[in-house]
Amino acid sequence: MGMLEGKVVLVTGAGSGIGAATARLAAEEGAEAVVVADVNRDAAHAVANEIGSAASSAELDVTDEASVEALIRCCVETFGRLDCAHNNAGINGPGFGFDMPLEDWQRMIDVNLTSVFLCMRHELRVMSAAGRGAIVNTSSGAGLVAAPGLPHYTAAKHGVLGLTKAAASEYATKGIRVNAVLPGSTRTPMLEQFMSLAPDIEKMITRSVARGSLGAPNEIAEGVVWLLSDRASFTSGTSLVIDGGSICR
Repeated sequence: MGMLEGKVVLVTGAGSGIGAATARLAAEEGAEAVVVADVNRDAAHAVANEIGSAASSAELDVTDEASVEALIRCCVETFGRLDCAHNNAGINGPGFGFDMPLEDWQRMIDVNLTSVFLCMRHELRVMSAAGRGAIVNTSSGAGLVAAPGLPHYTAAKHGVLGLTKAAASEYATKGIRVNAVLPGSTRTPMLEQFMSLAPDIEKMITRSVARGSLGAPNEIAEGVVWLLSDRASFTSGTSLVIDGGSICR
């Protein structure tokens, strides 16, 4: 029996990186259906094709509530339920400190924080009706400590932890668990793009990881899938740091 045997699982931001790794591992762990959702339709389709018959792909703009609602309604109509959700979609951005353009601040908050609220709003409705469910939200090490020069990213990722705790507390009696993962520096396309901005960025980031090497997406996915599974049945409202020992220093 896999950890997600027979579950219907939705993963946002699943076209690459941590989301794609979670979708793959969910299928490997026996999920009945994995919905691979991403704003990049082709990327979502490629990941679903790689997984095989257990997966389907969907184009999703997590900042558009109508799009979120429609996808979750489609999941329920197609599979009869939604057991698990990994709200993982997010962006990084250039660091201009407190002199950043206001539109950069708003975009970061919309994609990294408001989207989590919108996804949970509709996931919690269908899970409440069923009397069960598990949600994992992707925060970051920046949800606990400030990311230099990135006040918008830091604020959004701190906010994800607040939303996670609020939902976990409010929905515990309805059979729903809500947790967060806080990845450290993980070799994803988003981080690769950031590191490409200057030749010394990767060395600087790697030095900040206690074990001396960046994380891999599958290392984060292991934590996500465990939290979504019934093996974590007494775990809710927690913030699971998966960062190679970086913050503990």
